Amino acid sequence: MRKHLFLLIVAVVSLLNTSVKAQELKAKVTVMAGRVATTVDRKIFTTLQTQLNNFMNNRKWTADVFRENEKIECSFIVNIESAVEPNIYKASLTVQAARPVFNASYQAALVNFIDPELLFKYVEFQPVEFNENRVQGTDAAAANLTAVLAYYAYMIIGLDYDSFSPKTGEPYFRKAQNIVNNAPEGQRIAGWRVFDGLRNRYWLNENLINTKFNIIHDVVHTYYRSGLDKLIENENEARANILQALIQLSAFNKENPNTMILQFFMQGKVNELIGVFKKGTAEEKLKATEILSLLDIPNANKYKEELK
Repeated sequence: MRKHLFLLIVAVVSLLNTSVKAQELKAKVTVMAGRVATTVDRKIFTTLQTQLNNFMNNRKWTADVFRENEKIECSFIVNIESAVEPNIYKASLTVQAARPVFNASYQAALVNFIDPELLFKYVEFQPVEFNENRVQGTDAAAANLTAVLAYYAYMIIGLDYDSFSPKTGEPYFRKAQNIVNNAPEGQRIAGWRVFDGLRNRYWLNENLINTKFNIIHDVVHTYYRSGLDKLIENENEARANILQALIQLSAFNKENPNTMILQFFMQGKVNELIGVFKKGTAEEKLKATEILSLLDIPNANKYKEELK
């Protein structure tokens, strides 16, 4: 009897430990190195890909417990353009993340972004590590790779939280801010500083922690939780809420033109938005077309053609 009780306790403790340690991300990291000179042993990129997948999926990013079906699906494509020095690579990073829509099989895009500034050092089998208290590490180029990935992990988690309840993502935007403030510094390392351009990691994070831009958190919540999540339950109400989110975003854009967060939010949503408003009233289509043509200028003609 005691033996059976002991085994039961062990099983329960084991199950609890598994739950507590459950990671937040269901990430797929792909390393593409077709442009790199053939003198480089290709096996190194396979090893790097394996290590980065382990890093993103095995690390605990929050103190919360995520069930398997709650994990955030995301992908990271490291597109290596060249080896600028032995073991030092210049790359771009494509970041995508999705959020399931309530009562549907559809995954709505949270993030769809290309970061063009990724310089990193990698020696095969070197540890792939990240320390929040020592972001820079002893080797800036080596630390930069995990710093960038950790930054986007926190930004994705923050946006996911915001999509369920406004401002609940702030702790993770602050963690990303810590990475920005302590980012690796070195020759050709870019994307972390205010003067590295208008579309970089610094400005994306700044826009999401700037209290002047708090309306953005409401827009994110309204668009996903009050909009997309209600499409099955009440399509008309959901569409009206999504339109309201766009109206808020339009007002924000008039007061704060050319912000990075606006472009970031609109990326990858064109087909989704057309699908939502195609079933709307003539008035909704007209209003949506008017707003979207200004918020998403590259796709203005597509909105006008599809929603006429």
